[in-house]
Amino acid sequence: MAWDAPLQTSAVNRYILGRIPLLHTLILLIEMALAARLTARFNASYEERPLVTMMVTNALLGGIADTVAQVITAFRHRVVRKPGGAKDETVTVEIRELGRKSQYYEKDSLSDFGPTTGLPPAFDFERLTRFMGYGFCIAPVQFRWFKLLERLFPMSKTSSFGPALKRVAFDQIVFAPVGVAVFFTAMTVAEGGGRRAVSNKLRDMYVPTLKANYVVWPAVQLINFRLMPVQYQLPFVSTVGIAWTAYLSLTNSTD
Repeated sequence: MAWDAPLQTSAVNRYILGRIPLLHTLILLIEMALAARLTARFNASYEERPLVTMMVTNALLGGIADTVAQVITAFRHRVVRKPGGAKDETVTVEIRELGRKSQYYEKDSLSDFGPTTGLPPAFDFERLTRFMGYGFCIAPVQFRWFKLLERLFPMSKTSSFGPALKRVAFDQIVFAPVGVAVFFTAMTVAEGGGRRAVSNKLRDMYVPTLKANYVVWPAVQLINFRLMPVQYQLPFVSTVGIAWTAYLSLTNSTD
């Protein structure tokens, strides 16, 4: 993007303490400050505008997750290759199930940034905007989905564990497979990809991501449905999902 080019070449775009990308870290700190401010006003805002509150919360947490993913990429970019081109095998982290290497590992992505110039990889503001936009737009669907689960499987003081298990099962059988497909489709289209690009992305990423989903989310959703009041269910999922969305961000950026 033209508007962020000065940031990529300015003094702010460098490593601090040898490994931590300064620009990426500053953006993450700004997002965390906004999240803290939103947290302080969450209850009052939810009472006035519940849906808008959820949309803004989801967008901000999605942005934090993508920024975390970009920080991880920049950190790995610094430590995976030592000066002189040597590769540090002890710190390389790969998502092995994806079957392909991310552009982070490709030679072209190392030509303009990295050990030869001392600069981190450029912060991808377009990608950050896509993730925040996706979080904002998908929040109404998630919000209404949780409301539907609440109506279909009501919980009471005498009966809560059974309905919570039913909610988890229904969520993972119905919503999770659709949600993963929608995510990769929306992101690919937002990146300018067409039908073939969407098909290739789903072919390569859908099954490994869905498998990872089934490892992480049933337990998280059981806690969510069992213990969280309905107004906190989506924020809880989005907060726990920072790590998950960071994984999705890294996965989606894989070529």
